[in-house]
Amino acid sequence: MTARSDKIHKILTQAFKPKTLQVEDESWKHAGHAGAKESGGGHFVVHITAEVFSGKPPIACHRMINKALKDEFGPMIHALSIHAKSK
Repeated sequence: MTARSDKIHKILTQAFKPKTLQVEDESWKHAGHAGAKESGGGHFVVHITAEVFSGKPPIACHRMINKALKDEFGPMIHALSIHAKSK
């Protein structure tokens, strides 16, 4: 994990108390991509399993995660791929 993925991991752990959580920093795959320079890359993949997502459609789970990370978009996160489930 990188320092940036550690920060995302901490924020999501505090917000959702997940059963499982994996944060991958894939910024290296996007070097030179438009917008990547301003965020230092900032391409992340999140795999999260949390009870709070139970009964919610995927878009609702994504919105919850985006809201938890809202302060990190721009300065740290350029792109975020989310894989959220309850079980």
